[in-house]
Amino acid sequence: MSIFVSTELVESVVRYCCLCVVVFYNLITFAMQENIEQRYVIKFCVKLNKSATEIFASLTEAYGDATLSRTMVFQWHKAFKEGRENVEDDPRFGRPISSTNDQNVEVVRAVMAKDRRLSVRMIAEETGLDKNAVHSILTDHLHMLKICAKLVPKNLSVKQKSEPVGNLSGFAGKTRN
Repeated sequence: MSIFVSTELVESVVRYCCLCVVVFYNLITFAMQENIEQRYVIKFCVKLNKSATEIFASLTEAYGDATLSRTMVFQWHKAFKEGRENVEDDPRFGRPISSTNDQNVEVVRAVMAKDRRLSVRMIAEETGLDKNAVHSILTDHLHMLKICAKLVPKNLSVKQKSEPVGNLSGFAGKTRN
């Protein structure tokens, strides 16, 4: 069964989706700016010696449904009362967003240069990286894939692809395209 769709319909759907993404981004940006604006208000009210309850009531009157939660108002009130000056969020510590930086790519490349028969798990143990990060580095950054027991570059020659499995001049197994 075939369904035919006009190009005008496809173009209008694409335009609509792009518009939705832009509107969503603007709403998120506006909400973040509004939160920081409310933190400035809290900071100002703390300097006027207003209580957290009074500040929350004032914010609710001014911002309505877009007001920070009562808990957040009380937390920021306490922080400003204790001497905090910055209204921005503190940087968060913990696991980095991505382990696939240039330094880690080079570490994995060096390990692979020593022994291509290592498994992803063994490379992860040796480098101290996460298994998923090692797999991502091998496939996305070093452009390698696993053929039986060896990780090899994805770009095999035409001769290597056409030879029988046991005779791949150092390579074993099937390739994926």
